Amino acid sequence: MTSPDTLLPIPTTTRRDWSSDQEVRWCPGCGDYSILAAVQMLMPDLEVRREDTVFVSGIGCAARFPYYMNTYGMHSIHGRAPAIATGLAMARPDLHVWVVSGDGDSLSIGGNHLIHAMRRNINLTILMFNNQIYGLTKGQYSPTSELGKVTKSTPFGSLDHPFNPLSLAIGAEASFVARTHDMDRGHMLEVFRRAHEHKGAAFVEVFQNCNVFNDGAFEGVTAKQVREEMLIPLRHGEPIRFGADARHGVMLDSQAGARVVDVAEVGEDALLVHDESRVDPSVAFLLSRLARGPSEPTPIGVFRAVERLEYGSEVNTQIAAEVDSRGPGDLAELLRSGATWDVR
Repeated sequence: MTSPDTLLPIPTTTRRDWSSDQEVRWCPGCGDYSILAAVQMLMPDLEVRREDTVFVSGIGCAARFPYYMNTYGMHSIHGRAPAIATGLAMARPDLHVWVVSGDGDSLSIGGNHLIHAMRRNINLTILMFNNQIYGLTKGQYSPTSELGKVTKSTPFGSLDHPFNPLSLAIGAEASFVARTHDMDRGHMLEVFRRAHEHKGAAFVEVFQNCNVFNDGAFEGVTAKQVREEMLIPLRHGEPIRFGADARHGVMLDSQAGARVVDVAEVGEDALLVHDESRVDPSVAFLLSRLARGPSEPTPIGVFRAVERLEYGSEVNTQIAAEVDSRGPGDLAELLRSGATWDVR
């Protein structure tokens, strides 16, 4: 394969080529290690150049990610990674821009930037590590912490209703929305690949264990011994089934929305056939609400993958049309023109 800008062959690389020389410094046993390994293993297969790849992060444990990738990167400020990445993706549409963020970083101070990046459909691959806690600042509750969560900042239990990250992304009409978890490398590789290949805003929630401040937050659905009964794989074009012998399924109910059923009781024809390409986001939203928390059967995989106009391409098309009709502008002349100017 050749790069369109140089027409030179893209060199063959290995995981080692994509790994920086920096010592990885997360707590021993942190789920971030497995996510990092999955991304480093994936990159050689994407047929992209390291110098055309950028990782942008905010603040938090996940935000150390750019240091460990042998690419361009920026460790930015709290919550602002989507905004900085938006500017980069707009100015350099030839680059592959990844955003790495945590649930506190992206859904609290960064919530506004995140929803507008998804609403505009900026060409970004957004990985949100969700451990339901603030890890870097030592264990305060986060926007995804469950009701009643006792932490250093909520000693009597949290009264805040938590965000559902996928519902938020689908509500903002991100054109690609998916979920994976740090205990299944193969699943992460496939979901990350799909997200990278998508043109537009791709949002991936990663269930990630913080073994120091919120250990086992997702083990009710991700532990090896319960996955078969608790994780609901979403496969495009197939009825949604799960469990031993695929005896459970998901159907749409006019009153309850999406709900789990026994296939033997309702029949396979009653099951919802997953369609990730459905333009209307309503069914994807219902699936994102199927589990009230990581103690109930939880859908995993790609919820939504639709085509929408990509913001950066549309803006550049507008600019090119203006240049064609009026000719190139003169920035120096504009700066010397005084305090006011006319826009026609």
